Amino acid sequence: MTGDARFEDAGGGPLNLGAMDPEDLRVLSALLQDAVLTVADISWQKRHRRLALLVNRLRREDGAHQSPPERVRALVTVGNVLAVSSQGVARGDGEVVLSVLEVGFEPGEEGAGFVVFTLAGDGVLRASVEALEVGLRDVTRPYRAVSGRLPEHG
Repeated sequence: MTGDARFEDAGGGPLNLGAMDPEDLRVLSALLQDAVLTVADISWQKRHRRLALLVNRLRREDGAHQSPPERVRALVTVGNVLAVSSQGVARGDGEVVLSVLEVGFEPGEEGAGFVVFTLAGDGVLRASVEALEVGLRDVTRPYRAVSGRLPEHG
């Protein structure tokens, strides 16, 4: 087969999911594992209290790894954000590529807490939130991963 993959070929449509509790967030975390993005793809919208990440996520929802693997651009949004901090992320260089290992929630008092994006290479992106609200929405058609292979974990 030549050309880009199509939604029709995968038998499923684009994802549009939300997480309002830690159990739901574990599902989104599994879908976001090995997603890649650049620093320039991160947007902290303080006025709207929203953190947005435009990622290239590895498609895993069909229950099996495609060969060659496919990726899809997806928008990840975190709502109710009070503050954002990072560690090990070169914020001044928009071209630095980051890889998501896991998305988790550290609960605080009365529903507040932290949405934590753990990144490869000891990087962390942490959003302080009043309440857990994370969305994942595919925004492009799937395409073949440029590398042509799945990420390797050591």
